[in-house]
Amino acid sequence: MRPAILFPLFAPITSLPGLGPRLGKLAERLAGPHVVDLLWHKPVGIVDRIAVPSISEAPEGRNVVLTVRVDGHMPPLAPNRPYRIRCMDHTGLMDLVYFHIKGDWMKEKLPVGSLITVSGKAEYYNDQLQIAHPDHAAPVEDGAPATSAVEPTYPLTGGLNPKPLRNAIQAALSRAPQLPEWQDAAWLKRRDWPDWYSALTRLHNPVDEADINPLGPVRQRLAYDELLANQLALALVRAGQKKLAGRVVEGDGRLRAQITAALPYHLTHAQARSLDEIYADMAQPSRMLRLLQGDVGSGKTVVALMALLNAVETGAQGALMAPTEILARQHAETLAPLCAGAGVRLAVLTGRDKGKARAALLEKLAAGEIDILIGTHALFQDEVAFADLALAVIDEQHKFGVHQRLQLAAKGRGVDTLVMTATPIPRTLTLTAYGDMDVSRLDEKPPGRQPVKTVVMHSDRLEEVVSGLPRAIGSGQRIYWVCPLVDESEQVDLAAATHRHAALLERFGDRVGLIHGKMKGPEKDAVMAAFAEGRLDILVATTVIEVGVNVPEATIMIIEHAERFGLAQLHQLRGRVGRGAGASTCLLLYYQPLGEVARQRLQVMKETEDGFLIAEKDLELRGAGEMLGTKQSGIPEFRLADVAVHGELLAVARDDAKLIIERDPELASERGVALRTLLYLFERDAAVRYLRSG
Repeated sequence: MRPAILFPLFAPITSLPGLGPRLGKLAERLAGPHVVDLLWHKPVGIVDRIAVPSISEAPEGRNVVLTVRVDGHMPPLAPNRPYRIRCMDHTGLMDLVYFHIKGDWMKEKLPVGSLITVSGKAEYYNDQLQIAHPDHAAPVEDGAPATSAVEPTYPLTGGLNPKPLRNAIQAALSRAPQLPEWQDAAWLKRRDWPDWYSALTRLHNPVDEADINPLGPVRQRLAYDELLANQLALALVRAGQKKLAGRVVEGDGRLRAQITAALPYHLTHAQARSLDEIYADMAQPSRMLRLLQGDVGSGKTVVALMALLNAVETGAQGALMAPTEILARQHAETLAPLCAGAGVRLAVLTGRDKGKARAALLEKLAAGEIDILIGTHALFQDEVAFADLALAVIDEQHKFGVHQRLQLAAKGRGVDTLVMTATPIPRTLTLTAYGDMDVSRLDEKPPGRQPVKTVVMHSDRLEEVVSGLPRAIGSGQRIYWVCPLVDESEQVDLAAATHRHAALLERFGDRVGLIHGKMKGPEKDAVMAAFAEGRLDILVATTVIEVGVNVPEATIMIIEHAERFGLAQLHQLRGRVGRGAGASTCLLLYYQPLGEVARQRLQVMKETEDGFLIAEKDLELRGAGEMLGTKQSGIPEFRLADVAVHGELLAVARDDAKLIIERDPELASERGVALRTLLYLFERDAAVRYLRSG
């Protein structure tokens, strides 16, 4: 139950004065449904006003507050001219300038002869002071603008003006209670941070730029509160998972030895290190929950196989789940020959398997006659029952939610879970999204992987690129051509895949294939197989080929409209080539106009192939919110913290959360009770349920 002290903050946003049904809806769209959401709506700048005693003393370019008398109204002589209100004081004249405004209303609001207070930016036109669209202009008795010289400015949405939003935020602030301090006293003193309530008040009533600066004490204090709530919630979930009974899984090594001997290469140091970490986890009586991060082509699949064999050696079963049919079948093709040689029984289950064949496979699985089952989402279905599932491996973790991870683990007793991702994630984001897991990193390429030469080229050289393809095809190379959209879209003027496919068909005949997300599974597989077997020379595709597709003969990757892709995506696509013995090239074709961020992205791609470095750069250029498409990646959205800026605080928050759980696992101490309030404040309610008494 949420503590009563927080009830006023979780009242509907529409309960604030000045936000009726219409403005309330806009404020909700902008910030969120509760009063507290307005408190998290950060200022993006400040207006710094100075009170000026007279017109003649108003400094150019500054925001000023003046008291003047209205001398006359001057309606525009032509439709595109401004409406002017002539004002005066004992030192001279000035104009208030309005475009697109109804004069009758202005004459009523600011009648001739009235003494008014005006604030806005002072500008000089023909040596005379003017203020265009003042942010305040009203008779003196109606009250001057905020007497504070500094006013925060906020992000807005269409139809919601600054004034009602500011008033609503101040009203929200007046409802914020003084909360018990949840931060460690010594840490607060060392950082010289204010308490929570003072920090919040200062954020929305800044005295200067420092109060809204992400690196200033006010923002740092509030960011740290949010990061600590995130890390504490993950630590509680993790502690709850650790309490669940696991099982000791320690194979005798015979199958792994056979397969290691059959591999045409030695495992890299990174693979060996990761396997040691995985085996150590599986040997514990608690459940393993480990994330295996590997760059494109770093050899995750072999690590997964070894972990699965460790389970199979004990007489148990393993499951490997992939996000797409193409990928599931490809894993099966890679692993089948190795498994067959060692007598390990492997099977594949996807949504396409129907009828008698499917029933027979499920029967064998339940009877324990299948050792390793590879599949897609189909593995979640109720009728899929294992005889004794001991390890679940989930590939491309960010395509699945946490609940799906738990669903698969529920199909056995004390199941260990290994999740894998080929999208290198910056360390800071790994902490926020996967703080409930241990992490292993594959940061070396297996021997024999060729570097890929990356060339950035303007689209006006497109014809030159196409003309060069026959030479490449003649020497036995195969080509990927990636386009960002399936069909022409009115909003986005892109060279669509269907259009590009048609143009290349004209030049190269039926040796050109097309693959995109709207095709059915069997169709996609047939095109992919034709390309892999060399019946097609060019494969035009949307980003469906991003994950895990393996065609060693493909040595050229052309990405059209490269400026439209994120860094992580470009890196994933480039990883489709450079998988065989031949030298590979990746061509990034860009169209104008090229924005600064896009230009930097293309530059990074040209300079490095290190996925982890690219991920850090991506975070820097895009910020955490867009990093992996927040919604599907499980990465939390922060309102006060910015992971790209507050990374150092995140690491401290993780250590702090660990220490709190070790010392006070039930959050029963005085600080513990305050920390429960913190969890509720940042809506981490689910984590509180992990506390027995919570």
